Amino acid sequence: MPTERRVHKIGPIIVNGIKIVQVVIDSHYEKKHADHITDALILRLVQKLDGRFEVPEVQSGGFSYFVTLIESGGRMYRLIWLLEDHAVYIGVVNAFRDRRRK
Repeated sequence: MPTERRVHKIGPIIVNGIKIVQVVIDSHYEKKHADHITDALILRLVQKLDGRFEVPEVQSGGFSYFVTLIESGGRMYRLIWLLEDHAVYIGVVNAFRDRRRK
């Protein structure tokens, strides 16, 4: 079964010095986390990356992969995302609640 990706245009944010105007969300999160994660929540989490500089966990084949702990609404979430070299979008691989403390 192919993975579905949805593209959302957003007002510009700056992440790692790059102007981002799109978010591409992979449907992977829906397999285990659809009861508490939505595209709208993921877009709110991505907005919280604005102005931040994050260090990638892995770099491979023109992509940098990140894992970021983000607070929203008093809850912690883990956002797994990527930046492609020379691109203006953030790709969201997965997102889920993280019940651990900061």
